[in-house]
Amino acid sequence: MSDPLSKAATATEIARAVSTGKVKVSAVIDAALARIEAAEPTVNAFTDIVAGRARKRAAEIDAGKHIGPLSGVPFAVKNLFDIEGLPTRAGSKINADGPRAARDGALIRKLEAAGAILLGGLNMGEYAYDFTGENIHYGPSRNPHDPGCMTGGSSGGSGAAVAAGEVPLALGSDTNGSIRVPSSLCGLFGLKPTYGRLSRAGSFPFVDAFDHLGPLARSTKDLALSFDAMQGWDPDDPVCTDRIAEPTLAGLDEGIGGLRIAVAGDYFAKGGEPECFDAVATVAKALGATKTVVLPQAAAARAAAYVITAMEGAQLHLPRLKSRPQDFDPDTRERFMAGALLPGVWYVKAQRFRRQFRAKVLKLFDEVDIVLAPATPRSAPKLGQTMMMVDGVELPVRANLGIYTQPISFIGLPVVAVPTRKPGAMPIGVQVIARPYNEAAALRVSAYLEKAGVCVSTPA
Repeated sequence: MSDPLSKAATATEIARAVSTGKVKVSAVIDAALARIEAAEPTVNAFTDIVAGRARKRAAEIDAGKHIGPLSGVPFAVKNLFDIEGLPTRAGSKINADGPRAARDGALIRKLEAAGAILLGGLNMGEYAYDFTGENIHYGPSRNPHDPGCMTGGSSGGSGAAVAAGEVPLALGSDTNGSIRVPSSLCGLFGLKPTYGRLSRAGSFPFVDAFDHLGPLARSTKDLALSFDAMQGWDPDDPVCTDRIAEPTLAGLDEGIGGLRIAVAGDYFAKGGEPECFDAVATVAKALGATKTVVLPQAAAARAAAYVITAMEGAQLHLPRLKSRPQDFDPDTRERFMAGALLPGVWYVKAQRFRRQFRAKVLKLFDEVDIVLAPATPRSAPKLGQTMMMVDGVELPVRANLGIYTQPISFIGLPVVAVPTRKPGAMPIGVQVIARPYNEAAALRVSAYLEKAGVCVSTPA
């Protein structure tokens, strides 16, 4: 077990140390705040730190209040989550001038009800329209494994904070891949749950059709522990399912017996660098997965996701585009403006295709329980890099780090991103994809891979 005051400590280890009286919560929080102060000049993960609030809550837990499965665990959230008393930045300059949140977002409240302690808000790509982790207003988040490289985005601060050991747990959002991409590039475990499984209330939206919220951590147990605490219907989010909570933590050690595991072929077996396919092959071998399946028309799904993203995002931001165009990142502004000009019939066709694609993919899960696919087409590019060579083709970085994640969030499937890393190389992740509401199976696979030493996350 790691020292609960060290950057290597997981959320599970900290909660256990607190519950057994091995360590005071106040000491845990002071140690985390000291790590943040030391690391921030390099990683630039935080935009807001709520030290006073955190210390007050730590003292209350030490006095016997707020006891739960996450007692004393420090966490932070992407700054599109409402944090009481702070403006909800959503990575933008414009929102920073807006009203202060009247209360915390729903998932912050659920984690704190389980005993966790919020330390602050995290950097992100402007309005979540980003795969790089770079932000023109607040500076880029930097990859702790190589500060000259990208974290991935748009949950770049979430990836940087956990990978640097500033906090053991962070929340991000995933519309087209924004949890899975930074998990891959920063060497973390990340969970994008089923669409509608976790409440999005109290978070700034991007694309209602695709928006998910979920955790990033350095262990599968931490994902399960936090996911279990955050489950449950919320009337404040109209798409949040009223499905009863289905705890996953207790089943992590069941192994992979009985699970039918396959590898995604065709679209997911091309268009990337060898390192991403090597990562999938390594994971598949460890799981004994030899079957290949094809997600039909995955390339068309990605294109349709682009149309819906551009059009919904543009409609959301039209008032800001009209009143404060100069205060947008020029790249973000151009994409939103282009989305505003797309014909409405494209949106209708994209949504119609979405229903058809979902039906076809769900039929695959009559034959398999888990599908493996690359998380990103390559490991982390350099900061400021705008173009990258992928499979012999030069492509824009920002638009193409999510080529393998977009078709999956397009239909709301649950995914656990698991990290792999070869000696001397940067991390790169693999997607463990399950049928809707079967997060438990994906987490079981992740736990098996972690226990076998195939997928391990250590702070930089």
